[in-house]
Amino acid sequence: MQYNGLIMSLIFVAVFYFLLIRPQQKREKELLQMRKNLKVGDEVVTIGGLIGKISKIEEDYVTLEMGSTKISVEKWGIAKLKNK
Repeated sequence: MQYNGLIMSLIFVAVFYFLLIRPQQKREKELLQMRKNLKVGDEVVTIGGLIGKISKIEEDYVTLEMGSTKISVEKWGIAKLKNK
């Protein structure tokens, strides 16, 4: 009966891992892959909510066109691809 606390702790850690940690790691991996595969012409949404079309890609930065305005954003600032 001394092991009841240990068993409950292990079950709690396993549930925590499979319900919170693992899905977050999967989302992060998908986000990194999306940022790696960006190409000129893609419409993206930044983490600040700006929507623009990629006009230039550098190693760590992308240039977005929003109408007649162009801004540079770090790649990590891209939240998602806009549905086409």
